[in-house]
Amino acid sequence: MRLRIDFGYDGTDFSGWAAQPGRRTVEQTLSEALGTILRCDPPKLTVAGRTDAGVHARGSVCHVDIDETLYDALPGRSSRSPAEAAVTRLGGVMPADVVVHRVAPAAPGFDARFSALSRRYSYRLLDDPAAADPVRRRDTVVVRGPLDLDAMNAAARKLVGLQDFAAFCKKREGATTVRTLLDYRWERDADGVLIGTVVADAFCHSMVRSLVGAVVPVGLGRHTEQWPAEVLTARQRDPGVRVMPPHGLCLEEVSYPADDELAARAEESRATRELPEG
Repeated sequence: MRLRIDFGYDGTDFSGWAAQPGRRTVEQTLSEALGTILRCDPPKLTVAGRTDAGVHARGSVCHVDIDETLYDALPGRSSRSPAEAAVTRLGGVMPADVVVHRVAPAAPGFDARFSALSRRYSYRLLDDPAAADPVRRRDTVVVRGPLDLDAMNAAARKLVGLQDFAAFCKKREGATTVRTLLDYRWERDADGVLIGTVVADAFCHSMVRSLVGAVVPVGLGRHTEQWPAEVLTARQRDPGVRVMPPHGLCLEEVSYPADDELAARAEESRATRELPEG
C-alpha cells in the first residue's frame, strides 16, 4: 500500500533532504524511523521537494510503499488507528528537528512528487542588522543596506509566468529548466522582516534562492527593476545573481488536485516541459 506522509523539519543540522553516505539527512532520518516502527528495512521515500542543506520545511510531503500488514500492525493492542499510531510512534523515535504531522493511506494515483500542482516557499530577509532577533538567526538572513520593497516587487512581477529559468538554476544533464512561476511577491511584517513568497508548479536546483538573489540587488539600488528580467531572457547564469543563503528558505506548502485528478496530474508532470514557439 502507499502512504502519504506530511511532515516538517528544521534544516539547520541536516545536509539537505537526499540521503548521502556519511551525512545526516532528512530522508535517511525519516526512512530509518519508519523502518524502526514497521520492523522492516528502511523504505524508499519519494518527496515532493528535495531541499538543500540548511533549508527548512513546514509543509513537506512524501510517499512510501509498504506491506499493508505492517501498517495494520502499528496500533498493537491499543485502540488507535494505524494512522494515529504511526504519527505517535514516529514522534517517539525521531529527533526533535523533524516532526511528522500526518500519516494516511494515499488516494489512488497519488504521487508526492508528480501529482503536485505547486510548491510554495517563503524567504526571510532583514535589512536592519541592529533589529536582528537572535532567536530567529537560523531562519532569517541579514542584508546590510535598506531594501526598497516596491522595487523588489516590481522586479519580481516581471519573472512570473511560463519561462525558461536556466539563468536561475544549476543545470542538470537532461533536465528541463522550463517552469511556471505562479506567484512571486514581497511584504514587510510587523517586525520589519521582509517575507518573500515564491510559488511555482515545480522548481529546479537553486532556483528559489537565485530568484531572491536576483531582486536583492534591485532592492539595494544596484540594478534597475528590469535587470532580473534581462538576466532571465539571456538564459545564462549571471555573476550578479547571488545564490542566497539556505537558512532563510522554507518549504511552506505543497498543493495537490482533487483525488480523482491525481493520476492525470502525475502523468502530465512527467512530460518534459518546453516553451511554446515564439
